[in-house]
Amino acid sequence: MRKPSSPPNPASLKTISLATRPSKFSIGECCRPHRKAGSFRGFLNSLPDTLAARDLISIARTIVKAHRGKKRIIFGMGAHVIKVGLSPLIIDLMQRGLLSCVALNGAGAIHDVEIALAGKTSEDVAASLASGRFGMAAEAAELINRAAAGGMLENKGMGRAIGEALLARRAPFNKMSILAAASRLDIPCTIHVSIGSDTIHMHPTFDGAATGKASHNDFITFAAEVRRLSGGVYINIGSAVVLPEVFLKAFSRSANLGKAPRNLTTVNMDFIRHYRPSVNVVERPTRLRGKGFNLIGHHEIMLPLLAAAIIEEL
Repeated sequence: MRKPSSPPNPASLKTISLATRPSKFSIGECCRPHRKAGSFRGFLNSLPDTLAARDLISIARTIVKAHRGKKRIIFGMGAHVIKVGLSPLIIDLMQRGLLSCVALNGAGAIHDVEIALAGKTSEDVAASLASGRFGMAAEAAELINRAAAGGMLENKGMGRAIGEALLARRAPFNKMSILAAASRLDIPCTIHVSIGSDTIHMHPTFDGAATGKASHNDFITFAAEVRRLSGGVYINIGSAVVLPEVFLKAFSRSANLGKAPRNLTTVNMDFIRHYRPSVNVVERPTRLRGKGFNLIGHHEIMLPLLAAAIIEEL
């Protein structure tokens, strides 16, 4: 029977000096406590120089550099950005000339129009689902569906058609509408619809052919913006599926036509890391000499922080 081996003698272990050991963090990267009545620039300078804080500053500087270099900056947004009250921030960035294009999913268009018409949005789904009242508010559905039908006849994109309809109607809260602002400022605001996923598709005014054509026109517009995105920035905010897929197809279309965007900076902002934004926005499109970032956190906190950092950099 084999004798059990003796355990190693701890005294034979070799140690190293902490002073000479490489470390990934030092006190020079520490934050500084905020001082009462301090400036926002002071707050930014007080952040720790590490991880997401470092990324936030880097993204803001990259956006300003792209803006000064007359490169494209595109925001692709889910409806949640509008539902948590961030429309004024997006409109401000458009008015400053920072955004070349804004892309919305179908739900984003609905919430934007509801705000423009009524100054409110986002119903309690659970409270009205069983009664059949969920999604049946008429005004926004009628405006969007009729605008899409008119847009098809005039070969317009859905975003421009809705924005012009809001301006023509002089909706009482147009100043809070991204779509109305985009039309007024002549900035592309494209809408990418998944038919059957939005409440207005249940309404008698819905025309699938018109919506499909108007949304396809917007895809062509969006793809043209992506084709000119080299050296620019694309930010996906709160869209887990539709807009990351649309962005990837627009990127592939550009490559097929001989002009794949290069030197991109891409950013995904959401509560958690979803698969499609991670691979379709952050990873795959930046392999041609680019860089991708994930900023994880609540939109109502992270997006105002980023926008304010951009303005400070300006």
